[in-house]
Amino acid sequence: MKAWLAKLKKEGLKDSYIHALHARLSQILGDAVHDGVLARNPCSRKTAPPGGKQKCYVATTEQLWALYDAVPRRVKTAILLGAFVGLRISEACGALKTDMDFIKGVFHPVRQWPDEPLKTGMSTMDVPVSQEFVMLLSTTILPGDHTHLITDDYGKPVTPNTLERDIRLARESGAVDLPETFTFQDLRHYNASYLIASGADIKTVQARLRHASAKTTLDVYGHLWPDADESSRDAMNTILTPRLEALGQSA
Repeated sequence: MKAWLAKLKKEGLKDSYIHALHARLSQILGDAVHDGVLARNPCSRKTAPPGGKQKCYVATTEQLWALYDAVPRRVKTAILLGAFVGLRISEACGALKTDMDFIKGVFHPVRQWPDEPLKTGMSTMDVPVSQEFVMLLSTTILPGDHTHLITDDYGKPVTPNTLERDIRLARESGAVDLPETFTFQDLRHYNASYLIASGADIKTVQARLRHASAKTTLDVYGHLWPDADESSRDAMNTILTPRLEALGQSA
């Protein structure tokens, strides 16, 4: 694995592209492990190359719903889990119906594909959702006694590889205007963007995305927060304006 990554680096490929290739290979090999073809996945966080510095792509709400309308039922479930719960693709594919408390409006992240526990305590933090979300999610879930939230038409779980393919096919169909680089991860970026636009602070966004540290949240999404310079000017004006008005009245 290290030799392959070194070869790609030597060929002059960008860090972000090498990172994407590694992630894609990891998905394929993960499916092979699930199917019993391989004993273990040689791709891991330890072998993952740096992703390179690049701003995340944030879809508009219009693009989100256009994608939602263009995909099969199973992908609609996934889009809701990515865009409004902030799940990673492995978490979405591994999620069970019992992980969603439809009464209280809380999602309990517990596992990731194929059936592995989440690695950190922050990853298992509950995510509150609205009753409107619960109602819409319910319309996308296949009826029956199957266990997973995301399934095919026969109630079988959907792999991350299949889910990414479905999104790619919808993008390539021309039904929705999205860049070629758009993946499931960008739904998570949408989740962060609407939280920030609604006025959520860093700690709240960190908690909803279940990042291990606020630094991670800032590194990825810091550019989405309002300009700090303008905020500090507004704060200064709040204090100084009454003083200037008082001086004007006394002149």
